[in-house]
Amino acid sequence: MNFEDLSRLRADLAFIAHWVPDNAHVLDVGCGDGAMLRYLQSGKGCSGYGIEIADDKLLESTRRGINVIQQDMEKGLALFSDNSFDTVLCLSSLQMMKHVEPLLRDIVRVGAEAIVSFPNFAYWPHRVALLRGRMPVSKTLPYQWYDTPNVRCATIYDFEELAAECGLEVLERVALADGAPVAFLPNLRGSLAVFRLRKKALAS
Repeated sequence: MNFEDLSRLRADLAFIAHWVPDNAHVLDVGCGDGAMLRYLQSGKGCSGYGIEIADDKLLESTRRGINVIQQDMEKGLALFSDNSFDTVLCLSSLQMMKHVEPLLRDIVRVGAEAIVSFPNFAYWPHRVALLRGRMPVSKTLPYQWYDTPNVRCATIYDFEELAAECGLEVLERVALADGAPVAFLPNLRGSLAVFRLRKKALAS
């Protein structure tokens, strides 16, 4: 898979891929169909593993040649030691977790850096839907209220507060709309929030 293939498939993944260094050792938590890790391996010389629980996505990842482990992310990442990876990805998966904070702490434990993305609930069409008395449905929140896998709703500001509580340093923060960065009023105009994080260095 080359960069153009990834861009056509998922513009948000194509943007995020620029944040992953060449030749990095990567863990993709909730890797889905394995497209991101396939590109990182073929296009940037990265190595690593994916974690996925859904049988159909696991099969797609395997067909793409990804080393994938079938595991429930809610059970944590105890099979990996501290700082096992250069970068840990958790892309559009964190909002599906019941216990977000422990998983976030585990992600930055096993990786030198982490890249996390999630639907921004403060996106203006979501706000309009709520004003109309309806639950939002959009590209980043494509499910009806009764069949959604998302159990957590967060805004960019909410996640910044959680990161601070977890002792994390935000290295970069971007709001995307259709895969492109939004500079003006990102919490209002961005449908997907993307954060690059690491543990804060201990004061000497």
